[in-house]
Amino acid sequence: MNSESTLAPGRYRHYKGGEYRVYGVARHSETEEQLVVYRPLYGDGDLWVRPLSMFTEAVEIAGNTQPRFALLEAETADIGHNIS
Repeated sequence: MNSESTLAPGRYRHYKGGEYRVYGVARHSETEEQLVVYRPLYGDGDLWVRPLSMFTEAVEIAGNTQPRFALLEAETADIGHNIS
């Protein structure tokens, strides 16, 4: 199974506490690196991308390992959803 099919669109919490909406995984046009497309659910709400490998990696905080982003609520993928 590829990584694109393992990252569900939906609402995620960053280990520092912020919440984000993930739209899906895109590919860089030149390098084909997989990038997660997401936006914060606070502040200006600009779109961001982060390498999939970094988005899904674990971080160590005070000796405890946890995901960088944890899924809170999965959503059905909708490519036509307004992400602008």
